[in-house]
Amino acid sequence: MRHPILMALCVAGVTAVAGCGQKDANATVERAFQDVDALDGNDISEVMLTVADPNEAITYFQRATTTNPDRIDHQRGLAASLVRAKRATEGAAAWKKVTEMPEANADDSVELADALIRSGDWAGAERVLDAVPPTHETFKRYRLEAIVADSNKEWKKADSFYQTAVGLTTTPGSVMNNWGYSKLTRGDYPAAERLFSDAIRQDGSSFTAKNNLILARAAQRDYTLPVIPMDQSERAQLLHTMALSAVKQGDVETGKGLLREAIDTHPQHFEAAVRSLRALENG
Repeated sequence: MRHPILMALCVAGVTAVAGCGQKDANATVERAFQDVDALDGNDISEVMLTVADPNEAITYFQRATTTNPDRIDHQRGLAASLVRAKRATEGAAAWKKVTEMPEANADDSVELADALIRSGDWAGAERVLDAVPPTHETFKRYRLEAIVADSNKEWKKADSFYQTAVGLTTTPGSVMNNWGYSKLTRGDYPAAERLFSDAIRQDGSSFTAKNNLILARAAQRDYTLPVIPMDQSERAQLLHTMALSAVKQGDVETGKGLLREAIDTHPQHFEAAVRSLRALENG
């Protein structure tokens, strides 16, 4: 633990400030922070990238990159923090700057592609991924390749990339869900159902995958809840999703029955389902 060193530096800084003018005080504080960065920089950066508020992390890394603009780890930290804060356009610009630094690697290019996708620049992301060496085989690279292929409706490529991505991670639930949604949009409902079920087996807490599974089953006019982990509130919400899907397909009476069941199931007042049922009953 480096906390005693950090405290000593802070105390030293405060003591020095007490006996100096404002200008000297500022210089002393800056020197103290520089010393802290030298001792604890890696630990602080890790905290900022994982648990800190994204906007606080941005402020930290902006100061760090101003002090040491040639340190690529700080530039990476700033870029990652901007993306975490959902400032994707700025994040893409920051990652582009990282990729132009001498120490940049293929992972940096993949992060740039990710930021470009988040900012809506699909063509730019595709160009960046095309330039990544084929020997760079990582989960994130192939997941992004699959997403880009999906956006281009290159289904065979997308399936190949999704399959590769699944094999490169020990937690494939999220990519299985993405793959399932791809199948759902193509109208391949049985395949989508299988993939959503696989995603839930990997991560039983993913409500998104559960909701998508209901959409895939309802698209096949299967209006029964599957045997999956769910609490009472989730059960009610899934019944609501199923009801709306039934109505959309013209099975209005089935939809009404499912809405009534959702209202009775929810542990609290289920306003959304009540409104949907009232609208149907009023024609």
